[in-house]
Amino acid sequence: MLLAVAALAVVLGAGASFSSASYTSSSTNSPAVFTAAADWTPPTVSMNSPGSAVSGTVSVSATASDAGSGLASVLVEYVSPGSGTWTTLCTATASPWSCSWDTTRGVDGSYALRATATDKAGNVAVSDPVSTTVANNVVVVLAEPGTYVRGATSLSGTVYGGGALLYGVTIEYAVSGTTTWKTLCTSASVTTTFGCSWVTTTLANGTYDLRATATSGKTSATSAVVTDVMVDNTAPAVTMTDPGATLSGTVTLAATSTDADSGVNQVAIQYAVTGAPLPTWTTACTVTTSPWSCRFDTTKLTSGSRYDFRAVSTDAAGNTATSASVTGRTVDNTVSSVSMEDPGAYLTGTVTLTASATARAGVASVAIQRSPNGAGTWTTACTITSGPSPYSCSWATTSTADGLYDFRAVLSDTAGVVTTSTLVTARRVDNTALRGYDVQAANGGATVGKIETNDSFTFTYTDSVKPSSITPTFTGASLAVQVRVRDGALLGLTSKDDTLDVLVGGTVVNLGSIDLKEDFVRTSKTSVFTATMTASTVVVGSANRTVITVKLGALSSGGALHAVTTAQNMVWSPSTAATDAFGTACSGAPVTELGALDKDF
Repeated sequence: MLLAVAALAVVLGAGASFSSASYTSSSTNSPAVFTAAADWTPPTVSMNSPGSAVSGTVSVSATASDAGSGLASVLVEYVSPGSGTWTTLCTATASPWSCSWDTTRGVDGSYALRATATDKAGNVAVSDPVSTTVANNVVVVLAEPGTYVRGATSLSGTVYGGGALLYGVTIEYAVSGTTTWKTLCTSASVTTTFGCSWVTTTLANGTYDLRATATSGKTSATSAVVTDVMVDNTAPAVTMTDPGATLSGTVTLAATSTDADSGVNQVAIQYAVTGAPLPTWTTACTVTTSPWSCRFDTTKLTSGSRYDFRAVSTDAAGNTATSASVTGRTVDNTVSSVSMEDPGAYLTGTVTLTASATARAGVASVAIQRSPNGAGTWTTACTITSGPSPYSCSWATTSTADGLYDFRAVLSDTAGVVTTSTLVTARRVDNTALRGYDVQAANGGATVGKIETNDSFTFTYTDSVKPSSITPTFTGASLAVQVRVRDGALLGLTSKDDTLDVLVGGTVVNLGSIDLKEDFVRTSKTSVFTATMTASTVVVGSANRTVITVKLGALSSGGALHAVTTAQNMVWSPSTAATDAFGTACSGAPVTELGALDKDF
């Protein structure tokens, strides 16, 4: 992944005058300023795997290129077992980007390797880490079975460096946080690989640690502990919400679902024809984030027929539950219907307003209207006279004052009948100059997708921010802070809404919070890292934008963290307490991470 500096150049676009090659100055009253460099496109780099296990002296290499100024160097680093710190192995200044690694100088165990490429303009890119095991002696590696397990789960591992000896291997488990180890299974006559089936149904739901020990005569070796594996054999609770007795046009289908252990992973909402002896259930939508709802076009169904609806919830461990059915709901699209689609909680710049409509006589027009919240004084934002449904138009929010507004859609059919939708209320028009622009994360640790030491993240604003409005002692220079990561369930959200914020002395600073949109920390857990926070300024055209960078240090409490496997875009909700130099408050409009989906940390 790119370092924060290089990543911002890409995110801000071709108009950004930004490069790590051109840092200018800093002072106690304003952040550092970056100015233009001829080449701001970072190189590409990937670390080549030296193999699953190595010993003695081996060659390690990276693949790197740069289409602009050309490569200056490639740095290769490693993280040794238990250290959590990147250590320089070598720096190559010419192709091939490789060097020799004398593995006998370090301890045996699992290592991570990465490569950092720097071009001649100073742009930097960092590869994803690769893993290997150093085995100059006997080493046992127990593979992680996954963050969440249920039923019969396969466990496996490998004995490295054992030569031709035969080993007896014992896999043990203990309740997380304890050292009371109990035998789970044993394997005899092992030379390399071993494994067994873990029947988790004999255990209470909760988190467990695992380890494996291989013994041959007087030779014995124990694996690193696989921590915080959650056993969850309980299905989630799920209830289908009644969509109404008669359905027409576009309606909301919704369910409620909870899971106290691994958390709800997804909810599928399904429908079937009422009264069928062997009903065929069709999925209307599959929702992966709360609220568990979606908009559904009933014109896809047969008008005049009756349908049953149900919800199927699946938790992160794979347990599934099906709700009771809501039965006999009639679809009737012979009457006129119109619904206003939610344009979003915050409206900025030019937005798309959309309504769904149907009429037996035919749709003549759909007008989308706005009113100050609660006033009932309606102004037409646009009128659409051609279909089919849905009916959309662009609306410049700058044509009205900032504030809360209600929206509705008005259908006129060809027979002159007018139908008005229900209201979508209290949507905020907000064109505040200072607002969040982007949020990004960079992996500086040994594991892709896991929050750990040396990872970093950046908040980019649309304008300059007064550092002391973030926290009173902040000048833009490096400040010691704490980073808190909380499971979404602690905040009344889902297990996929883990939330990150920054604190000084236990008080949350005025950066707001990041919904990570994935399950980085285990259920009902909180982890806290030491960290440093700095501010800098990038020049975009003739405008300055403040960038706040936070780099993680050591884990100080918690630790129930795991690597995510699904790429998501984070959502940053800026604090309105942050201001520009003139005291203008920042918008609180949420900011979705720009760029391609990735695993972030």
